[in-house]
Amino acid sequence: LLTGRGKVVLRGKTNIETDAKGREKIVISAVPYQVNRDLLTQKIGDLVNDKVIEGISNVNNESNNKEGTRIVVELKKDVVAQVIVNLLYKYSDLQTSYGINNVALVNGRPKTLNLKDLISEFIKFRLEVVTRRTEFDLRKAEERAHILEGYMKVVATKGALDKAIQIIRNSATPDDAKTGLIEAFELSEIQAKAILELRLRTLTGLEIDKIREEYEALMLLITKYKEILANESMRYDIIRVELLEVKEKFGDERKSEIEYADDEMNMLDFIEDEDVVVTISHLGYIKRTTSDAYRQQKRGGKGAKGSSTRNEDYIEHLFVASTHHTLMIFTEKGRCFWLKVYQIPEGDKTSKGRALQNMIQIEPGDKVRAIIDIKNFEDEEFVNNNFIVLVTKNGIINKSKLKGFSKPRANGINAIDIREDDQLIAARLTDGNSEIIMAVKSGRAIRFPESKVRATGRGGIGVAGISVDPTNDAVVGLAVVNKDDNSRTILVVSEKGFGKRTKLDDAETGEPNYRITNRGGKGVKTMKITEKTGALVGLLDVAENQDLMITCESGITIRMAVNKISELSRATQGVRLIKVKDGDTIAAITQLDEQEDDSELYDEDGNLIVNDVIVAEGELEVLDELDAEDIEEVEDEEIEDEEEDEDQADEDDEK
Repeated sequence: LLTGRGKVVLRGKTNIETDAKGREKIVISAVPYQVNRDLLTQKIGDLVNDKVIEGISNVNNESNNKEGTRIVVELKKDVVAQVIVNLLYKYSDLQTSYGINNVALVNGRPKTLNLKDLISEFIKFRLEVVTRRTEFDLRKAEERAHILEGYMKVVATKGALDKAIQIIRNSATPDDAKTGLIEAFELSEIQAKAILELRLRTLTGLEIDKIREEYEALMLLITKYKEILANESMRYDIIRVELLEVKEKFGDERKSEIEYADDEMNMLDFIEDEDVVVTISHLGYIKRTTSDAYRQQKRGGKGAKGSSTRNEDYIEHLFVASTHHTLMIFTEKGRCFWLKVYQIPEGDKTSKGRALQNMIQIEPGDKVRAIIDIKNFEDEEFVNNNFIVLVTKNGIINKSKLKGFSKPRANGINAIDIREDDQLIAARLTDGNSEIIMAVKSGRAIRFPESKVRATGRGGIGVAGISVDPTNDAVVGLAVVNKDDNSRTILVVSEKGFGKRTKLDDAETGEPNYRITNRGGKGVKTMKITEKTGALVGLLDVAENQDLMITCESGITIRMAVNKISELSRATQGVRLIKVKDGDTIAAITQLDEQEDDSELYDEDGNLIVNDVIVAEGELEVLDELDAEDIEEVEDEEIEDEEEDEDQADEDDEK
């Protein structure tokens, strides 16, 4: 592109499929130019026999004239398919390359041209072609007009025609006739010769009218040709129109895909910097969608269809990121992978997305549990002064410097050492001076300074963050808060759609709603868990100007303003945020920056319209207030909870 020299790498098209037994296989649907499919199949077999590539159980060429290319590479159990694909690219003709040397004749001399020079020289050539063609057409038109002028001098009137006939009849030879016509009508030799070659039928009145019409049309063409030659912009317009005609006539869809090479150009220069919603489903399908596609609705609404996943699939992770950023993807086994946001396939709200295992080398049986959005790993000050905090299901917390994660690797790294009966639940980016809040599904939460967790090297085990009974409880949420920022609140959501916001500290008394204790304690009640609310599923720290996105396992999503969610005391059950159908539960919650246009749509009767479906006002159940019995129960539980807090604080001090 820049120098006119280089190479083009050709890769075959591959797709990873799963057979009925659950084993993966690589299906090659296209091979590089001039690569023989039988020889490629044999080469792959030789690589397997020589143990250059391990993990392939069988390779078969199923290509035919009807279905085209189909080479099936069957894999052994627990083999990462993307790793095998990369090895096939490296050792076989599934990837080939061609050298490029753009040498062209410029003004009769050979010259190496880059892409810009090629286009420039082509336009110059087309401009010359259009100019010479127009000059040729003008010359031919003027020659024909000259002959027609001679016709009209001779056959324009009956007297002139009779005189011309008399001259021709009285002439002894054609040359004499030509000379007589030239002298009588002041014709050129070309005109006289053309008149002598006229057929008698041309002398009829109808033919004479045609001669006049042809002459007038030629004069218009001559004027047009002269204008084109005098105006360069008109010649460029002709080039553009002719190229569009060629495109319309011969253009077809590209059969190959053009991708960039990491070491040759910066793809971010070609990507618009915008916020997108990234979703990952329970079965591992990932996609990105424009954030404004999720319209804001009222609290308590039914929501709108968010993704057309399979019946047994649902959205498990949903968050907002910039297309210029990089995602750190953490799995439940403690592995960390990197993925640029713009590399995620784009889709609409209802599309399924692409299998994540085709994009990162995640092991079979492993699942994505947490994602962190990083703007730039090359900022040394940023990576040296920030930390990654990881939390497991059994309440273990680990803190490592971001510097240890700043060198992306294709096959991932170990972020934390996970025990057999445990798994990673959440990950957050911190500045080292924050406070940690961990919540469990039984409705308890603990708050302690981040300084209580010592930073260790990447891959360590970690320390106790909150006391968890692994038989019936588990960590469900992690929040990193700034103790000096009073504008943010703690938001909790239960699996049946109830939620609320609570201030970290009481606005009037200044007393903390969430008591600051040492790590490893039981914590305090953050939500009243009942059969009506269901277990706690998430905890976030949110700002007033943000929106909340809730996704159900069924794929239903709802977006609402955070400031529309009631602020209640710590031990209350909250209000209904979304109506959850029987058998459905909340799968994911995340906060979004507020959009400029979040207006709601209503019909003429005042009913809310959600994705073209009218929801009657009576169906928007909102539980803004607790009844009297609930209030009494909550007050009693708050007193008991305070006593538990004091006992727990004493235990923490003893520890």
